[in-house]
Amino acid sequence: MSRWILLALPLCGLLLLAACEQEPAAPRPATSGPAGAVQQLVQRLHENDLAGFARAAVPPADYARLETAWREGRSRWPLTELPLDDQLEPMLSALAAPDSERQLQQAFKRNFANQDKDLKDAARSLGLFGVQYVKREGVFTDEERAHYAQMIQALSEWAQKAPLSDSRRGLAAIPPLVAAARKTGLTDEESFRAAGMTGSLQRLSPFFAQAKTLLAGYGLSLDRSFSELRTEVVEQKGDQARVRVHYTLGDGKLDDREIDTVVSLERRAGRWYLTDYLRHAEQALAPPAEEASESQIGPGAQVPPPASGSAGAAVGAASRRELFARIH
Repeated sequence: MSRWILLALPLCGLLLLAACEQEPAAPRPATSGPAGAVQQLVQRLHENDLAGFARAAVPPADYARLETAWREGRSRWPLTELPLDDQLEPMLSALAAPDSERQLQQAFKRNFANQDKDLKDAARSLGLFGVQYVKREGVFTDEERAHYAQMIQALSEWAQKAPLSDSRRGLAAIPPLVAAARKTGLTDEESFRAAGMTGSLQRLSPFFAQAKTLLAGYGLSLDRSFSELRTEVVEQKGDQARVRVHYTLGDGKLDDREIDTVVSLERRAGRWYLTDYLRHAEQALAPPAEEASESQIGPGAQVPPPASGSAGAAVGAASRRELFARIH
């Protein structure tokens, strides 16, 4: 179950936005400009509209290219925004397998039930490791380091309080998650390719909704975080802008963790997009490094190392996967 929660958290944040059980209020209407662009993305996640999220995250021409690359097996953006994107397909396959409910419930009883102290200690240790990792290791932008450190610390604090070892909750959470995985029909590489990017994201949306319900049952309501998220433009120069994003992550009590971060956006053809999403999408469409270097400067030529800044941030998704792989 702890593995599923680690997988569901990144999924719920194509986002990097996370954070009980109360009736969620509707998100605030999006304002115009760069702050409104962030709110639009949040609105799509609140509505479980993953395909709509992807459409709002990149220009239409890029979206069309990403759809083609997906069907050709060259891209899995925006799933590659997830720290454990390579585990999504195996997870869905395991959940959808025949007799998976019984096997997974047995595994939960054997490995997690009533292991409260061990799980709390693990959450504390993983939080300490994760924060130190994003501060010192990997290829992250300064904005990513600041945001991830806050988010990991908040999730660690939540996991230390959440009833992750509770048998009743854990066993009850498995059947609906299994049913949602089976309904996607996405259990192998070919099924993802045949469905295409738009089709796959549409099929994943109900599973995303079920993952949010599961997390809310453990005191972590994504919809509450989406509803209360606030944005404010802190700087805008021409087609570049920086927006402060503020939201809470926790169980709705006084000890919620306040997340306060800044994201960069840029304007293209009159619309604002998050710079990191644009960069990662472009990276997904880029030819392999070997192909690119040989086509541009010829075989055997020496290729200079990537520069810091935008070039370094292009591999930020790989660093996120490395971080969560180490945590897992």
